[in-house]
Amino acid sequence: MQKRGMLERFLTTREYRLMLADPTEIRFMTKPQKTTMLDQKLHRVTNPFGNLLVDLFHYVALFAIGGTIVWSAVVAFIGMSEQGAASIGDILLLFIYLELGAMIGIYFKTNHMPTRFLIYVGITVLTRMLIGDIQAHHTDPGIELFYITGSILLLAIANLIVRFGSHRFPSAIPGVERQSGED
Repeated sequence: MQKRGMLERFLTTREYRLMLADPTEIRFMTKPQKTTMLDQKLHRVTNPFGNLLVDLFHYVALFAIGGTIVWSAVVAFIGMSEQGAASIGDILLLFIYLELGAMIGIYFKTNHMPTRFLIYVGITVLTRMLIGDIQAHHTDPGIELFYITGSILLLAIANLIVRFGSHRFPSAIPGVERQSGED
C-alpha cells in the first residue's frame, strides 16, 4: 500500500512528467530551469557519496585516536608495573586516558562531542601538574601554585556553565523527544 502511494507521488512529480513529455517541451525550458534541474540531479547523486566519505573519515579517525589512547594507557601501565608502584601522577595519567576513551565512546554512541569531558581532562591535567609541582618544591610552592589552582577553579566554573547551559537549553537529538516536565 505504501509503495503504491510512493509510486503515485512519483508519477505526479514534474520531473516524471517531463520525462514522458514531448522532447520539444524540454527544449523550450529556459536556461535557469535547465540549470536548476541539473543542479538538483547533481545534488541527489553527490550528497549521499559526500556523507559516506565524511562518516568514513570520522570512523577511521576515531578508531585511530581510540587505538592511540589504548596503546598509550597500556604502555603507561606496563611502565608502572615495571617500577613496582604507581605514583599519584601515574594514577591521574590513567584517569586522563580513561576520560579520553570515554569521550571517544560517547562520540561513537551519540555522534556528539561532549565538551565537559575536555574540561574534565583539563582539570585532571592541571591537578597532575599541581601534585608534581608540590612534590618537586616541597618547601616553597611559589606563585605557580596559585596559577594552577586558579586555572582549576576557572575550569570548574566553565564546567558549571556548560552543565547549566545544556540543562537549560538542550540540543535537539534526532529521534528523542523532550519530556514536558523538563525545564
